[in-house]
Parts: sequence; C-alpha cells; structure tokens
Amino acid sequence: MADRPPLPYDFMPAVPSFELRSDDVADGEMMSDNQVYNGFGMSGENISPSLSWSGFPAETQGFAVTCYDPDAPTGSGFWHWVLLGLPASVTSLPSGAGSGAGLPAGAFHVRNDYGSKDFGGAAPPAGETHRYVFAVHALDVDSLGIDDSVTPAVAGFNLRFHTIARALMTPVYGH
Repeated sequence: MADRPPLPYDFMPAVPSFELRSDDVADGEMMSDNQVYNGFGMSGENISPSLSWSGFPAETQGFAVTCYDPDAPTGSGFWHWVLLGLPASVTSLPSGAGSGAGLPAGAFHVRNDYGSKDFGGAAPPAGETHRYVFAVHALDVDSLGIDDSVTPAVAGFNLRFHTIARALMTPVYGH
C-alpha cells in the first residue's frame, strides 16, 4: 500500500469535514469478520458498522452514507454501500442498518456493485488489503431527486453537486 494516498483520503471534491465515529470500525484499522461479505469466496457476517456523526453545517438538509473500495481491481473501484434520503434529524445508524431494517421513512439503498440494495461487506482478492472509505455526506437538499433505480455512479454524480460537508472513516481489510 506504499503507493496509495495516506489515510484518510477523500476521493470526492474537497468540502469541509465533520466528525464520524463507530463502535465497530476505526480509521486505518482492520475490520472484523462482521463487516466482511458472505459470498465471493468469503464467509463473513456482512453487517454494516454502527456510524454516528456530529459537527456538520447547520444548513444541512439531509444525509447520504456511502462505502467505496478504491483498491478493487476493476478500473473503477467498488461501491459497497449507497444509502440516500436520510433526514437531517438522523445523526446515527446502528450496526446492521445496511440491511434496510429500521431505516427512517424516505431513506433507501441504491444497488451496490454486488447487485443488491443493501450493505455489501469487504471481499478483497486473497493476499490484498483494501481500504473501505465510509463517508457521511451532509447535503444542501432533503432529496437528490433520484430513486433506487440509479447506479452508484449516478448517485455519486448527484452527491458531488449537493454535498456541503463530508465525514470520512477508512478502515481496511485483507486476508
């Protein structure tokens, strides 16, 4: 990983940052089997980590949560989680929220690169350690005007133009 940017690293345009915490994962630290995919030759629990955030701009109208692996050998990275439509009143997600259970009204998942609308855990090729960029995007709108039929790239395009601040945490996983 010597040729990679240091952690944390934001792959989106620069915006102010705020605080992101988790009881399950830590910046630069190895994730547990709880956050590992169950498939693709992996036998993890596929549970999204707890996340909580604070210090975002007062004008925030909503949030989005994403998890992206920039090290995937695809030429375009790999989207593990795209959760949109979180109201500004939501400042935390419990462990397992990526399954879709208990999400607030209006929140929805966009298909990840596994092809499902939920959190998909880490599954790097054997012998590789990858970074998993968890981001909470503070938005200047309460809706991006898109639905769950869009691709992660289209969601990211819309996030690019409406994110006023972003909180990042980049744990790693390898086997």
